[in-house]
Amino acid sequence: MSGPQTVLVTGASKGIGAATAAAFAQAGYAVCINYHSDARGAAKTAAQCTASGARAITVCADVADRAAVRSMFATCDDELGPVGCLINNAGVIGGAGALADLAEGVLARTFATNVFGTLYCLQEAIDRMRTDRGGAGGVIVNMSSVAAMTGSPGEYVHYAASKAAVETLTIGAGKELGPLGIRVAAIRVGTTATDMHAREGNPNRPAAIAAATPLGRVANVHDIAGAAVWLASPQAGFVSGTVLTVAGGLSP
Repeated sequence: MSGPQTVLVTGASKGIGAATAAAFAQAGYAVCINYHSDARGAAKTAAQCTASGARAITVCADVADRAAVRSMFATCDDELGPVGCLINNAGVIGGAGALADLAEGVLARTFATNVFGTLYCLQEAIDRMRTDRGGAGGVIVNMSSVAAMTGSPGEYVHYAASKAAVETLTIGAGKELGPLGIRVAAIRVGTTATDMHAREGNPNRPAAIAAATPLGRVANVHDIAGAAVWLASPQAGFVSGTVLTVAGGLSP
């Protein structure tokens, strides 16, 4: 492939996604920045990427909409070239609360974004990467959560279930796609210092988790971004079909 490899990062207008896009730009990738509603945040991420000398574009798409995902990848093809690395980062928690009180719409949105969105993006990436049909191979990194292991009772059981599905998808896809030149891995993300929990109605959670974490803090966005860049690199060339936990030693 001539020129820099292209990475597509979903949900990259803020938080972990924005930091991951910027980290890939620093690593020499051309960066396709996906966002759903925060155009200003996506533009800020793009500015960070171009400040590193990278080519970067922003593309608005709801990953839960299959047609929108297809269009997003086509735009990336046209403007940056086919995706060689996909970071499936877009996700929603769906609010904090008891499982018995979970509204049907919240459940549907959580799985549509976190599971179906991941699948739709993965399918489009496979179509471009697979070596048996002329692709150059590639890497897919899915963002999971320690919630997949803990279950998050009384808070985010629905979210935890969606992330457990992402981990199962990662394991199966890694086995299925390895012969096609595609590595697939996931990052089991610990609670991270972003505004997500405040936006989802649980602002005190990061402080509580930090107190229970062996390293004495929650993750910062660069902890997660660095892991994603490593998984995409040749140094992780024999890592596939597995989940890397980045959670400061926190375990169930």
